[in-house]
Amino acid sequence: MLYRLYKPEDFDALYALEEVCFEPPFRFGPRTMRQLVQRPHAATWIAEEAGRMAGFGLVEWTERKTGVTSYIQTIEVAPEERGRGVGSELLGRIEGSALAASAELIWLHVKAVNAGAIRLYEAQGYSCEGRQENYYPLGRAALIYLKRLDLGGQVSRPLWNATANPTLATKTRMRQGWGIQSCFACWGPDQ
Repeated sequence: MLYRLYKPEDFDALYALEEVCFEPPFRFGPRTMRQLVQRPHAATWIAEEAGRMAGFGLVEWTERKTGVTSYIQTIEVAPEERGRGVGSELLGRIEGSALAASAELIWLHVKAVNAGAIRLYEAQGYSCEGRQENYYPLGRAALIYLKRLDLGGQVSRPLWNATANPTLATKTRMRQGWGIQSCFACWGPDQ
């Protein structure tokens, strides 16, 4: 398997994989995807074998007063390539790009029912730090995973203060200086 950075001529194969991996309304539209891969503060890694795209991953980063924060937009692996370590390798490449951009934190949303992706993130040192209801179309919940890159994955301080009833605890990460703008309720029922 060859891993390399995205080139503009990869777009058609990349978007074809997006269409395989996600059904409407869960997939990015082609215009949105093109904008994502062209952003100046982003990196898209491609996995290919025998000239065929086996997967890709996309990360972007934002610099704020509190430091650089990176966000994983997507990691997608062709169904026939899953279970071969492609997603794990793409995740490592994404983290390397985030570190090269001086990111201290990397985070993402993942569908609360996507057990395969959740296992991957947890195996690579990510911790579930929250839940956002109705994040995805059709009212689907997302879990929020993060990893501190500057400390080898360890979260060095609490990211919010819990309330007496964690099922109703709504937290805003912006108050904590992480640059994560979403508010979300944690530990609710799966959807």
